[in-house]
Amino acid sequence: MSDWAIRVPRQDRRWYHRAGLSSQTERTFNVLSTLLVLTIAMGWSWSIATAGPGPGGLADGSDSTGVSPKASSIAAAATAPNATSTAFLTDAVLNAFVPMRGESGRLRAQFSAEGAPMLRDTLPSGAIVTVAGEEAAPRAPRAPGQPGVWSLAIKVGNAIKPMSDFRLITLKPASEARGGRIGLYFIGSWPTARGGAAAKGNYAPPRGFIEVTAANQNTYVSDHFRLRDFLPHDQQNVWPKYLVLEVKLLDKLELTLEELRARGVNTKGVRVMSGFRTPQYNSGVGETSGRASLSRHMYGDAADVYIDNDGNGSMDDLNKDGRVDIGDAQFIRSAAERVEQAHPSLIGGIGVYRANSAHGPFTHIDTRGYRARW
Repeated sequence: MSDWAIRVPRQDRRWYHRAGLSSQTERTFNVLSTLLVLTIAMGWSWSIATAGPGPGGLADGSDSTGVSPKASSIAAAATAPNATSTAFLTDAVLNAFVPMRGESGRLRAQFSAEGAPMLRDTLPSGAIVTVAGEEAAPRAPRAPGQPGVWSLAIKVGNAIKPMSDFRLITLKPASEARGGRIGLYFIGSWPTARGGAAAKGNYAPPRGFIEVTAANQNTYVSDHFRLRDFLPHDQQNVWPKYLVLEVKLLDKLELTLEELRARGVNTKGVRVMSGFRTPQYNSGVGETSGRASLSRHMYGDAADVYIDNDGNGSMDDLNKDGRVDIGDAQFIRSAAERVEQAHPSLIGGIGVYRANSAHGPFTHIDTRGYRARW
């Protein structure tokens, strides 16, 4: 066979015969695509940030239902009759729809009674929240009728998107306790408040409990804290466990950490030494000295915390004076004081404790509703 029959044809090097893009054209295309994406993102961010308060707005820019003007303006655009069939639901938009993230903006959970309305009066007209995977009810969607940790989704117009970092937690009714237990988990009985304590604060027994299982114990309830951080330290092998936790406490803790970060403290090593205490734990388990008979720990709105970034199980030198002592607990106290000044709704108790043979120094923070210091 002649050589010409098996000869590979020479590649035509004219630009309109070449496959794909040249390296220079590809670079240009990539740059233009990146600029286009950034322009769209900046446009959405600007729209959210510049939506101003409407008439009759509250001091924080919300209207009388607690809905922020940012969320209202987005919902109005997404649900308009002439809107496109798919609304662009970004994470930033989802955040605007959920004022339940608290005063800190760092909450990741809402606690609800079984079957209660979900996020009532917190969503703008046209936006619907539902448990992920369920059909979005057109009116007053309700929490599931059993205790658990549930993922949520928000629907606006024809678009629906799961909320990746926010959970609905439904509570086990306290009425299901029998003989001071729920199942195998021993809780005890709440004491009756008398005198000034009853008048000052809420000392009624809780109406429900978070059911914490081995599977859901790592659920984040705020940016820095998980369910397991607030569990009592007894009954290690009993599951499920039951927990009382107030969102105001989470808000105050997160805002205190923000104050510490503003003063150069790394807060990733925050530790809860003691969170919720069942009445039986508060009265008779472990080191009981210093525990009040009406401890706020039994009501889910108190935590003893310290910062431990080096992992040695004790407080770090936060005030940089070269030693670890009560001064570091006072450093956290000062941050919590500033939080109360800026957020009066989170007022409560703040106390500092010295190190002893059982633990290092720590700071007590609670949201009992009136000022207390020690």
